[in-house]
Amino acid sequence: MKKILIAGVSEYTKRYEKAFTSLKAHPITSLHVPDPDDYDVLVLPGGDDIDPILFRQLNEGSRNIDPHLDRLQLQILKAFIQHRKPILGICKGMQLINVYFGGDIIQHLSCCHAHEYLTDPGEDQAHITRAHDDSVLAKLYGKTFHVNSAHHQGCGMPGRKIVYTQFAEDGVVEALSHNALPIIGVQWHPERMCFPPADDVLVDGILLLTYFLCL
Repeated sequence: MKKILIAGVSEYTKRYEKAFTSLKAHPITSLHVPDPDDYDVLVLPGGDDIDPILFRQLNEGSRNIDPHLDRLQLQILKAFIQHRKPILGICKGMQLINVYFGGDIIQHLSCCHAHEYLTDPGEDQAHITRAHDDSVLAKLYGKTFHVNSAHHQGCGMPGRKIVYTQFAEDGVVEALSHNALPIIGVQWHPERMCFPPADDVLVDGILLLTYFLCL
């Protein structure tokens, strides 16, 4: 049974825990910097915006910043990277990966109306994306597919050895990978795309989570 560290606050990670438990894994939510040998993989979950200081910018549209949380998550990320353990970043988690490797964030997308929550709080949008032909996502879902969306920021300049592998039609980065380490990031939320009732247009998030557990 794979032991997963979800580097977040348990109040907000129930869907992640449910999704991974359904795959017979053992998820544990914690912000204590661990011995990575105690875990098989790391998941960096979604959340609020990253402190712009961490990517060398002033605040130009970031919201609900928690600098202490950001730094704890980056410490945990560093520990798993040093041990070359598989890492999955989701939404904010993907952005943290990019920032860790020296990339930056677009603090408020000009097209955010197509990516933010709908009027009802917590209701994702859905939009079409295109994955690179040779990417893991294209192999799992095909080159063109719909994902959910609930964010107003996006990845800007890619970090060292970071490759963007999926884009929305308006150019917003939807996924990344590292070209030397077992690291995947997605801007969307596969853990919300695993159980009915689900939007018929969206792909099945279980496929990505299953692939990740096999790294």
